[in-house]
Amino acid sequence: MSVQEHLLIVDDDPEILDLLRDYLQSNGYRVSTAADGEAMWSLLERQRVDLVVLDVMLPGDDGLVLCRQLRASSDLPVIMLTALGEDTERIIGLEMGADDYLGKPFNPRELLARIRGVLRRAGGDASGSDAVRFADWTLDRNARHLISKEGVIVNLSTGEYRLLEAFVEHPNRVLSRDQLMDILQGRDWGPFDRSIDVQVSRLRRRLHDDARESALIKTVRGEGYLFTARVSRVKL
Repeated sequence: MSVQEHLLIVDDDPEILDLLRDYLQSNGYRVSTAADGEAMWSLLERQRVDLVVLDVMLPGDDGLVLCRQLRASSDLPVIMLTALGEDTERIIGLEMGADDYLGKPFNPRELLARIRGVLRRAGGDASGSDAVRFADWTLDRNARHLISKEGVIVNLSTGEYRLLEAFVEHPNRVLSRDQLMDILQGRDWGPFDRSIDVQVSRLRRRLHDDARESALIKTVRGEGYLFTARVSRVKL
């Protein structure tokens, strides 16, 4: 890497912080650590960070609260660390805007792979048209945000952007959960994995798309999701 990407690890376990800092630094990243939300916000005010690894169990504001606060003010990629088997925490984390999650205990190599995947997806692809238009929305693919017909900018998390990008690239075509999981997470999904459904629900809210009417994103029972809007490429 010519310019080191900067990671922030937020965890109240000093041993985990030391282990991850040493391991990720040895793989070419610049790494900062924080033991709680207060230290996290202090560092974010002073330095540019490319990705946050955020533990759920923290003193003071927990990781879910911090993730929601981060997502309200930025599209900074977030990977959450959750207690192994706590599916509720994982689902809530995705609803709060996390881009990925990893259960504890974990292999640092798996976290490294997740970090690389999220950063790669966050980098996007600025080739081709600057934007696409559908319904009453414009998706700015360079800035990676939505623009309403009134000109209001709606920031998207990395997961929301990648999901919407998949839909606008394949309008009026059913995309299975397996295909969408591969696009968003780069890994297989299990029969009880609700992460795609959670991301679709969050994206519907962004688009003010009533799931009961499913004007833009239709659920095709037993198959996946269908993006029904007409898509046109535009220049901004």
